[in-house]
Amino acid sequence: MSRFFIVTWVRFRLNAIIPIALFISGTICVAQTRQTLDSGWEFYQGSVGSIWEIWRGDKATDNVTWTPVILPHCFNGRDSVDPDVRYYQGPGWYRTKISIKNPYTEGRTLLHFDGAGQKSRVFVGMKNVGEHNGGYDQWDVDITDAISKVDSQAALPVAVFCDNSRDSESIPSDLSDFNRYGGLYRHVSLVYCPQVSLQRIHIESAIGEGSNSIVKIRARLYNPTSYRDDIELSIKIQDGYGKTIHESNQKMSPWDDEKEVEVFNITDSKLWSPTSPHLYSCIAILKSKSGEGGLKERFGVRSLEWIEHGPFKLNAERLLLRGTHYHEDHAGVAAAVPDEVVRQTLKSMKEMGVNFVRLGHYQQAPLVLDLCDELGILAWEEIPWCRGGLGGDSYKQLCRDMQRNMIDQHFNHPSIILWGLGNENDWPGDFETFDKTAIRNFMGILNTQAHQLDPSRKTVIRRCDFCKDIPDIYSPSIWAGWYGGRYIEYKAALEKNIRDTPFFFHAEYGGDSHARRHSEDPEKFLGKVATGEGTAEVGKAYKADGGKARASKDGDWSESYMINLFDWHLKEQESMTNLTGAAMWIFKDFATPLRPENPVPRVNQKGVLERDGTPKESYYVFQSYWAEKPMLHIYGHTWPVRWGKSDEPKLVKCFSNCREVELFVNGVSAGAKLRDIAAYPASGLNWMVKLKEGTNFLRAIGKTGGAPIIDEIVFQYQTASWDKPDHLTLNEISREGDVVTVEAHAFDKAGTACLDASEVVRFGVTGNGRLLDNLGTSTGSRVLQLYNGCARIRIQCGHGGAMASVSNEKLETTFLKLQNSK
Repeated sequence: MSRFFIVTWVRFRLNAIIPIALFISGTICVAQTRQTLDSGWEFYQGSVGSIWEIWRGDKATDNVTWTPVILPHCFNGRDSVDPDVRYYQGPGWYRTKISIKNPYTEGRTLLHFDGAGQKSRVFVGMKNVGEHNGGYDQWDVDITDAISKVDSQAALPVAVFCDNSRDSESIPSDLSDFNRYGGLYRHVSLVYCPQVSLQRIHIESAIGEGSNSIVKIRARLYNPTSYRDDIELSIKIQDGYGKTIHESNQKMSPWDDEKEVEVFNITDSKLWSPTSPHLYSCIAILKSKSGEGGLKERFGVRSLEWIEHGPFKLNAERLLLRGTHYHEDHAGVAAAVPDEVVRQTLKSMKEMGVNFVRLGHYQQAPLVLDLCDELGILAWEEIPWCRGGLGGDSYKQLCRDMQRNMIDQHFNHPSIILWGLGNENDWPGDFETFDKTAIRNFMGILNTQAHQLDPSRKTVIRRCDFCKDIPDIYSPSIWAGWYGGRYIEYKAALEKNIRDTPFFFHAEYGGDSHARRHSEDPEKFLGKVATGEGTAEVGKAYKADGGKARASKDGDWSESYMINLFDWHLKEQESMTNLTGAAMWIFKDFATPLRPENPVPRVNQKGVLERDGTPKESYYVFQSYWAEKPMLHIYGHTWPVRWGKSDEPKLVKCFSNCREVELFVNGVSAGAKLRDIAAYPASGLNWMVKLKEGTNFLRAIGKTGGAPIIDEIVFQYQTASWDKPDHLTLNEISREGDVVTVEAHAFDKAGTACLDASEVVRFGVTGNGRLLDNLGTSTGSRVLQLYNGCARIRIQCGHGGAMASVSNEKLETTFLKLQNSK
């Protein structure tokens, strides 16, 4: 939970200590001062011969090249989606020098890590001062004793070793459908503590009689020198408007372990919910002869109830959980997602209408949970016991440690309603023996530990039928219309699982869509797909070959098909009064080593946003069902050329939450329609219209009871049919400074655009230029499938120009000369 140091001195830049109040997220050890160490680092990818090699400098020939970096930094920022080679897994080193100015007599100095992947060791000078295993929880290293052995006038040399090498005796498995990233990909801070300080407070709230609530506060000290003089603890509680509603002050002796330090009532409690995420603050100050330090934890008051074979209730009222999933992954930086991108992503979730998110598949950065609290997004957070089987004693201990840390560090977040024990633990492969009994027994151990650490929340797993009776909530595999069956079978699959599962939630549905790919007939393959044979993902159904007919193998991976699937799923969910909720997989496309053959290689393309945050058309389908703010979106903003016969009626869909929408085609009204959420497609807001050859203009006007909402698109309509692709063209379509965007098109022998071409193309550049690639997006990969016969990429062009190219293994390579504009 979020922390706040009351009388603080902290950073704005490296080695600068400034007295201000600082809001800190999720720190493990309370400090009087904290300095975020983002700048002044250097990085080397690879191993070193000795620790001395890191510091020897000009004392010997340095064969190691160090690169300046800003933290957070992931050393898989670009190679995670390289189409030609698998991402790097191995050691990496970081080094810096820090000025130490601890203001406390006999105070403690620590390095705090919000997360580092995957195994880490910390060195002060030549001395190994600490290590950590696990890439996602927070951890501290106390460097106080090491500092005393370094020249006090010199900057402190600090090195951090990170290693994401493959290791079957650690989690997550390399069989997981996401990368095990390496690096200091979350924030690192320098922390100063008094000799004795508050390490953690846990806050429990329960709704009592009427509008009153009961709050209990437990606290744990950081006291490595066993300080025993009396201390003074003061606690202040403020509501979300800053009004103080409770205060206390008490003198006591230091204690061991965790201790209940306060119980009080809140009268007229303001409940936390997605529509009103009210947060209280607990400000705790600890005084001793060594100094004064404090922290601020936010918490919420709310109640949770899961009805057997029925819905979910928040604060005693039914709430349909409208959810998605989130990986910490972004174009160009991988796991080192900048704070501003995290904020924008969670804000985009909320604007889509999300009230629930599953944080897959690991403990996430403190900022993510803070934003869930502030925005009102309920959360399922889990440990990365994901696929592969079950390892030995060290493996099991790592699972237990990561679960203990996750619950301890994120206990106070009102947004969290579920603790995940694992994911797809029915997936073998890491060990010679796959022992279901052993997995069941260990799942039971994790379930027990979770309830001991936090009796107030339920536990959950997804897709492991032989363990479904162990956690409180179970989520089976239902991928209707993608990995099995047709999407019209979705409701029947839900109803069966609700009957068969006492406490049911549906996590993961949807499918892949290649951004910018659209289709006039996206369901033409469905005749091959049988019904009544199940909707679960079985075996290697995620692969594009083998097995029975299914959308993931036989479909066109168009945005058009995914819009149909999502539209149907959402319509059905809204009609089911006994459904707890569901979460579509996933909010953003993300990198994965398991899918090199995808249209964008090594990218799971099931997001409603691309990997750089660009919305796909399906984003607006969800918004039309879930968002409260009036919205209107004509399907086809990224579909520049439609096709068909002259005078052939074509389907136009508007996704909107307006009560009525009128469509105009080339200036002529096609009629107004009332929205009916039970109608399909597009809640009844669909029209069959005739388009003209060439340019067409669509305009939609939505009525809201207030000012009308307008959306417009312009596109071409092609009636000429085409043969197979014969050649490629490459043209410059835009330029911004020295960055040029080029676009490739496929044409047949007659020169007609092949609007459904999906061949794989490769962009290249020679001369003074470079591709802006390895982003894992539809416009940021040097190798990708065409979308509707075209593909784009950006090229940075230097002095003297460059030669761009696009090639396909069956077509002649095409070249384009680019000149620098300067």
